[in-house]
Amino acid sequence: MIDVSKPRMLKVLAGAGLSLFAVTAMADDTLGLSESLFSIGAPEVTQAPGAGASPWRFAVGAGVVNMPKFPGASGTKWEAVPSVSVNYDRFFIGANPDAGSVLSLGAYLYRDSNWRVGAALTYDFIEPRSESDDSRLHGLGDVKRTAHAELFGVYTWEFVTARASVLTDIAGNDRGTVATFDLLGRYQPIARLTLSAGPGLTWGSDKYNETYFGVNSEQSARSGLPTYSASSGLNQLRFSVNGVYRIATRWNVGASVSFAWLRGDATDSPITEKTSQITYGLFANYLF
Repeated sequence: MIDVSKPRMLKVLAGAGLSLFAVTAMADDTLGLSESLFSIGAPEVTQAPGAGASPWRFAVGAGVVNMPKFPGASGTKWEAVPSVSVNYDRFFIGANPDAGSVLSLGAYLYRDSNWRVGAALTYDFIEPRSESDDSRLHGLGDVKRTAHAELFGVYTWEFVTARASVLTDIAGNDRGTVATFDLLGRYQPIARLTLSAGPGLTWGSDKYNETYFGVNSEQSARSGLPTYSASSGLNQLRFSVNGVYRIATRWNVGASVSFAWLRGDATDSPITEKTSQITYGLFANYLF
């Protein structure tokens, strides 16, 4: 069992667990990283636990998120998200903030007081896009869940944390490659409350952007939308504001709101209804 009486360990677990639900606020688990696990509360994981400390860390939680029905949608939907996080020394399974996923299996390759670098296999928690989500999608086909190989790096200096990641579809579901960068500043007005905010951006490969924002000739014939080709490039800018409150030694609650703006070829896609997107959610978390 972990020693939850230690403030630093609380922060480690809070960061790893407080945001477990939030990855589903990303319509595709990558496009909206401002709603990712990381942006809600980056963990203060440093080196391996010291002498006498257990290498095990656990967290369970649940949340509800209001999110766009699909990238570029004007309508929204609610998602309920359970989460489980298990960490042993440098290895992790389940939800992990640095990996930005609810479903992950990976390890930290390097850690010190400032850096965290790791690799993971991740899987989409929700269906990225389904024809049944909105009448505008009829004839376009579904965007299927897939598995990703990911490399990520996080650098923390005082109250500022920067995170970068690269994810590649390894299951052949036309999801391509995505690179993300996020910057997060944190502030504690009181001991139990942590506020955070910061910008981020997402770059997508040809295949990624074409899957979400392109319309080929077959899709055009079925849907009535004009053909459209989306090439690689920056497809989103974002800014998120988050708050986490520790109501008891093992219990935390929090809230998040994110503002995102589609960029590049995503803005002119006939699939896109609205280039500005808002996502918000509430969550609770238990540490043990």
